[in-house]
Amino acid sequence: MAARWKLLILALYLSLVMVLSETECLEGYSLEDQTCVDDDECYVENHPDQPCGMNATCHNTNGSFYCKCLDGFTSSGAATSLTCKDINECAEDRGICGLNAKCFNTIPHYYCTCDDGFISTTGLERFRYGDNVTCQDIDECQEEMVCGQNAACVNTPGSYRCVCNAGFGLKSGKSNLSGNQEQCEDICMIDKTICGNGTCHHGASGHYCACHAGFTNYGNNGSRCTALNCDVFKDMSILKELKKSCLDLTESENPTELDGEELLKKMLSLIDGLLSRGAFKDNRKVSTFLNVVETTLGFIGPFIKPPGTTSSSSYTEMRLRVHKGADLPQGAVTLSSNQVRLDMQLETAAGDPSYYPGFTTVSLLSYANLEDSADGFFSGMKPQANESFKINSKVVTVIASNRNTSHLKEPVKLTFNHLKQSNESNHTCVFWDSSENGGSWSARGCSVVESSSGNTVCSCNHLSSFAVLMALYEIKDNNNKYALTLITQVGLSLSLICLFICILTFSLIRSIKSPRTTIHLHLCISLFIATVIFLAGISRTESRVGCAVVAGLLHFFFLAAFCWMCLEGIQLFRMVVLVFNTNFKILYMMAGGYGVPAVIVAISALANANGYGTERYCWLNLEFIWSFFGPACVIIIVNIFFFLITVWKLAQKFSSLNPDLDNLQKIKAFTITAVAQLCLLGTMWIFGCFQFDESTIISSYLFTIFGSFQGIMLFVMHCLFSKQVREEYGNILSRFCAPGEKSYLNFSSSHTSKAHVSRYFDVNEVKLYYPIILPFVLTGSIFIKDILSKGG
Repeated sequence: MAARWKLLILALYLSLVMVLSETECLEGYSLEDQTCVDDDECYVENHPDQPCGMNATCHNTNGSFYCKCLDGFTSSGAATSLTCKDINECAEDRGICGLNAKCFNTIPHYYCTCDDGFISTTGLERFRYGDNVTCQDIDECQEEMVCGQNAACVNTPGSYRCVCNAGFGLKSGKSNLSGNQEQCEDICMIDKTICGNGTCHHGASGHYCACHAGFTNYGNNGSRCTALNCDVFKDMSILKELKKSCLDLTESENPTELDGEELLKKMLSLIDGLLSRGAFKDNRKVSTFLNVVETTLGFIGPFIKPPGTTSSSSYTEMRLRVHKGADLPQGAVTLSSNQVRLDMQLETAAGDPSYYPGFTTVSLLSYANLEDSADGFFSGMKPQANESFKINSKVVTVIASNRNTSHLKEPVKLTFNHLKQSNESNHTCVFWDSSENGGSWSARGCSVVESSSGNTVCSCNHLSSFAVLMALYEIKDNNNKYALTLITQVGLSLSLICLFICILTFSLIRSIKSPRTTIHLHLCISLFIATVIFLAGISRTESRVGCAVVAGLLHFFFLAAFCWMCLEGIQLFRMVVLVFNTNFKILYMMAGGYGVPAVIVAISALANANGYGTERYCWLNLEFIWSFFGPACVIIIVNIFFFLITVWKLAQKFSSLNPDLDNLQKIKAFTITAVAQLCLLGTMWIFGCFQFDESTIISSYLFTIFGSFQGIMLFVMHCLFSKQVREEYGNILSRFCAPGEKSYLNFSSSHTSKAHVSRYFDVNEVKLYYPIILPFVLTGSIFIKDILSKGG
């Protein structure tokens, strides 16, 4: 029974399936005449909504369809519901149009056009890749008068440019033009200052400048005329060739072409010759030397061929950079020698563009030993207390073609190697200022960027000759200084008193007057005046001229003292050797005592006026000191010569048969006194020679003692040791203490019992001069103190 029910259900199911299949078709088919046929979804009448949308085509398939985007579009989404977007061929392939063409995207597809200045090979304005079309340049210069008059057309890819003919230019200052916006005009008319200090002319090859007298364009006729001063060479025979060349450039219409390398070689050879002779010892000579070198370098530089030259010798190192051209140079330039390095911008070296002469030069010249000549001239510096300076680098000269180097827009940097290593930061960057008292180092415009033990970097806003100074600080020995000052003050005070008494003695006491006492009188006068000047002005260095005058007077009066000593030696020689006419004429003595030192000082002052006066004292500087020691040594040698002959002749006369013992004894005493006097003054200046070394403290004491007490020793030797002078002192004092006695005094001095010589002195005359002596002796210290206070 159950099997029958299962069979019945299966039969019913099969019947139902058959009924349903006869009434419905699958998707994509439609029932026609009880038959399922394909439905064409792409047929517009059947599907007016277009199942594929815009920019796509529909393709029917059995039971379905698919969509495909049109050419130039890309699809996204399913095959039956895709979206078509335009393809930007210009973005996807930037070189699709080829060279010299532009791509333009369209919907759909794209097109290409040639760039401006180009044309397609087929003549078509629009084309695509694959059309076998390329873009070629249009030669605009084939057209007539495309650039107008006075200009030449230069074709360029896709365009052209117009260049003014030689001698013509644009008012706008541009170098090129296109079209007819501007016209090229005569450059002489456009820029009236193009030649500077010259006249502009138009020639076949362009404009040229005819420079006025005193100006030059260094042989480049197209360049601006600049000033050239030839006066710096006028007084120097050794620079005749440079002077001739200079005048030729500034005066001739067609100057001779110069060989810059040869001129530079001759200049460096000349510098070597000057520096090989040793230090100049004169700041004015240093100023003249540096001024000539700077002017000569500026003159020679434009004739050196680019990029420049280098040269080295025993006394110089030369580095020179040259740039030539119409455009201003740009960038940095570095020049280096063994001891110095220069860093500078070429724009700074060229200077103001409106005065650009067509070239730019930068020179660095280092000297091997010029620091010896330039050391010691520091009047342009402002030292602190106990501070002095010394050059601690090589001296260098920096020159550029810039017309205004007194204040640069951008400073230059100089790196100096030190001559002496120093761990102290006591260095100063300086330049040589020729306007400062004939020439001096000055720090104006220069500063220290950094300094180490081995080098110093300087920054200066001007160009000149430069160096680095090291500051030195004096370590005072207060004990020795106090002792030497005390000895000097006490000794010179007593010496002035004694010299003054000697002057009164030799000038007023008639009984002792003779050629020899006249010599002693002027010897004491010379030393007295020299001592007063020494006390009043030895430290007066505030005024350079006043200090030089003090030094000159000290030079004169100290030399005069030596000359009067020499005259005494000659007088003693005449007394022994000559029988008659043994005395000098007073005129001859004055000429020898004052005339000779006057001539020596005059010649010394003319030869080196700057040798008088130092930074600390009003005396001769060390390089010039032999203008005093030289004549003094000669006088001492002459005196020794005459003394030896005198002693020899005296010995001969003492051993003769009938010697005049009284006269010979007198001459013998005179000779001994004169020799002692020579030893006194000579020994003092021998110790003075050793005062140049700071470590000679013993010689300083000896020099101070001999110098301070020489007036006392002269008084002792010539007055107190003289019996005749002592007797006259006794007579004057006795008469002064007994004023009630006779009006006339009898002054007697006898050498034997048979010889009596009487001298009479008016008592009124005694009262005129002798009361001066005692008050002066009593108030001498006050007098000297007053002098010292005035001398400061």
